[in-house]
Amino acid sequence: MQKLLRRLSFHYWYFRQPPWDTGISPPELFEFIQSQPAGRAIDLGCGTGTNLITLARAGWNVSGVDFAPRAIHLARRKLKSAGVQAELSVKDATKLRGIRGPFDLALDIGCFHSLAQNDQAKYLEQLNRILAPGGQWLMYGFCRADSDHTGKGLLEVDIRRITSQLTLVSRRDGHDSTRSRSSAWFLFQKHP
Repeated sequence: MQKLLRRLSFHYWYFRQPPWDTGISPPELFEFIQSQPAGRAIDLGCGTGTNLITLARAGWNVSGVDFAPRAIHLARRKLKSAGVQAELSVKDATKLRGIRGPFDLALDIGCFHSLAQNDQAKYLEQLNRILAPGGQWLMYGFCRADSDHTGKGLLEVDIRRITSQLTLVSRRDGHDSTRSRSSAWFLFQKHP
């Protein structure tokens, strides 16, 4: 029931302007694109498709999933207007049935950090299934102290769980001033 309510709330956010949907791709994504050859990418929690457009314009073959139907509807319109192609699906990132890899890049800006621990484990199973050997996961998330048992965000134990399955290539800690929270950009790589 809680998942359904969460999905509905995200769906209805997209009838307004969600605070996370800035319409601007972050510099960390541009840095990644400049340092990597184009390949096949999936945006997990793609919202209205801003980052799909950025990737497609850089030569990537792109797919996007979001569990909010309204977000995918808006993404279809935005991609058509931008003149780029992408495969879009209304999917829960913990259940990517029908999504076929392998992907060279999985992008996640704010999806994984919002999941409960058991859903994070399911997400990582799906990521492992669709990510190519040597493929990379570029992920942005809010962070919280291990002593903070409220709210959403990544704990250090979450990062350790991820690094038991993927190699941490880089971590750039920062601060999200709009929400006054610690945040970080992570780049992980699947073992070849």
